[in-house]
Amino acid sequence: MSLDTLHLQDGITRLTLAPSIGGAIANWSVIATGQPLLRHADEQALGAGTPRLLGCYPLAPWSNRITEGGFDNPEGWLALTANADNSPLPIHGSAWQQPWQVVEHSERSALLRLESHIPFAFTAEQRFELNEGRLTIHLQVTHRGEAPIWHGLGLHPYFPRTPHTRLQAAAEQVWHCDANSLPTGLDDLPHHWDFTAERELPAVHTDNAFIGWNGQARIVEPDAGYSLEIGSDQGIYLLFCPEGKPFFCFEPVSHPVNAHHLPGKPGLVLLNQNERIGLTLTLQYKPLN
Repeated sequence: MSLDTLHLQDGITRLTLAPSIGGAIANWSVIATGQPLLRHADEQALGAGTPRLLGCYPLAPWSNRITEGGFDNPEGWLALTANADNSPLPIHGSAWQQPWQVVEHSERSALLRLESHIPFAFTAEQRFELNEGRLTIHLQVTHRGEAPIWHGLGLHPYFPRTPHTRLQAAAEQVWHCDANSLPTGLDDLPHHWDFTAERELPAVHTDNAFIGWNGQARIVEPDAGYSLEIGSDQGIYLLFCPEGKPFFCFEPVSHPVNAHHLPGKPGLVLLNQNERIGLTLTLQYKPLN
């Protein structure tokens, strides 16, 4: 596995990309202090060759888990197999498991592209831009197959977590899950998952989709002296807080877990050949006064 990386900087932050490792972000940090703004990846993490040890990776052509060995499309069933060692189900699409190509690269921006035939033909692109401490990621997927197929998107950033990390991210409802992190029902927010006002992260294991998000959120890191202002054009986020880990994930996604088998396929888009969908995420670094 190549350890080639690509670097962007805007005078305030520095971004390191790992195109050959699933088009992932390896690191994003503050230049003056070295403070990591995403989970830090060292040489050992890069050498492992999986985006799951890095800072952020793309989810395409779907997010999260799919049950029943595949899903139905207008012209027939698409069979899928498990694609990760720690999951018995296919998870997060295929873009994160393939090398991406560098199409454009300047001091503050880069464009990566993937031409995939797994599990069907699609083109994925990620554009990264840095500007005055703001990271913008635009993920786009174009369907290339002749038969129409359901698509979804997401981004999977890992953020540093301390006992004092706080989150503000208003939502209307949450999908409850079973022991396998599969949705069991949509309900109003319980108190411990209500992030309308800024609060510390849940103490218990959390791996749930939050619906009716207004696309705005804030992560506050008082121990490290900064906050991140989050913006997205999506109305759903997944919050993953594993117990005892120094990170958590706040993932803007187009659809809930296993949407391919939920009534109405919420959030999925049926794309014909050469049709596309996109997702944008912005992260603005701000020092705390």
